[in-house]
Amino acid sequence: MSGLTVSTFGPSDAGPALLAIHGITANGRSWETVAAHLPQHRVLAPDLRGRGRSNGLPGPYGLQQHALDLAAVLDADGGGARIVLGHSMGAFVAVALAGARPDLVDRLVLVDGGLPLALPGGVTSAEGLDIGALLGPAAQRLSMEFAADDAYLDFWRRHPAFLRDWSPAVESYARYDLDGEPPHRRPSTVPAAMLQDGAELYGPDWYVDALRSLRMPVTVLRAPRGLTDAEPLYAPGALEGFRGLVRDLMIVEVDDVNHYTILFADRGAAQVAAAASSAPSPENPTKESP
Repeated sequence: MSGLTVSTFGPSDAGPALLAIHGITANGRSWETVAAHLPQHRVLAPDLRGRGRSNGLPGPYGLQQHALDLAAVLDADGGGARIVLGHSMGAFVAVALAGARPDLVDRLVLVDGGLPLALPGGVTSAEGLDIGALLGPAAQRLSMEFAADDAYLDFWRRHPAFLRDWSPAVESYARYDLDGEPPHRRPSTVPAAMLQDGAELYGPDWYVDALRSLRMPVTVLRAPRGLTDAEPLYAPGALEGFRGLVRDLMIVEVDDVNHYTILFADRGAAQVAAAASSAPSPENPTKESP
């Protein structure tokens, strides 16, 4: 058993569940809006090791450890190939899982993540990265304490990604994220987990090999704006360069969302859900990039 805490959405008798994997400082509740657009499906959304209610599980962390944990979740759920969704760092975990246990993955839906990130200008290797600085407010909050839940909600309301898109789903996610007792409430993510996982998002050799090995359909959805509602995680056209590496790749451009609202806002979540439920393919695209 993995020991992960798992949020479950949808009907209990809906058959093989979809697996939904959250981002680097997030938790399983980040999938609530997407799950609402998949009412006929059961969705398993674990808190990864070092996050949410799984934050007491010890390291090591890393994409391969998360893949082992999630394989245990699916094996305990009856095994068999599933649709696997991943957002941000969770998309990289989804690829690691598919590479290690292809018997558990029918197809992949990667939401603004999963394909190696470009190193910032002037940086020649992932070892030289300041992961916290790259993630901005999402990482900065891990060193903060909050006297009460409302203070934490105010932090997220002021986050540039949510200024136009605050919702009950965001509030539910933020409340679940808190750990500790007042006046020492703090985000649940273990900083060491964020740092170890973040260093693996730039395409180490084993990860590129995992991408090359994929034989299931892969859909990647790109947000035109990034973590602070500004520069995107992937520049326009950047994903096209991976077509030679990933055999069955479909790229979907999602309008008017950022790295968070592609998951939390209805307009983004609806397209993520459509990608999970409609089994698109490059031979029959609906919203594929030109």
